[in-house]
Amino acid sequence: MELSLACWRKSRRSGSNDQCVEVALNLPGAVGVRDSKDPAGPVLTFDPYPWRVFVAAPPRR
Repeated sequence: MELSLACWRKSRRSGSNDQCVEVALNLPGAVGVRDSKDPAGPVLTFDPYPWRVFVAAPPRR
């Protein structure tokens, strides 16, 4: 998968915290997830539908 055009963003909930994940939602047919501390490191990719289900799930307590 070509990741050079990925538009990465951090969660709004991360604030100024540098220890979080970044997500790319502009990949064709996939969602990319990477560690913000290692932007050149590995990227996990997910199908868009399971990603939406994951994001919409209520937080576990």
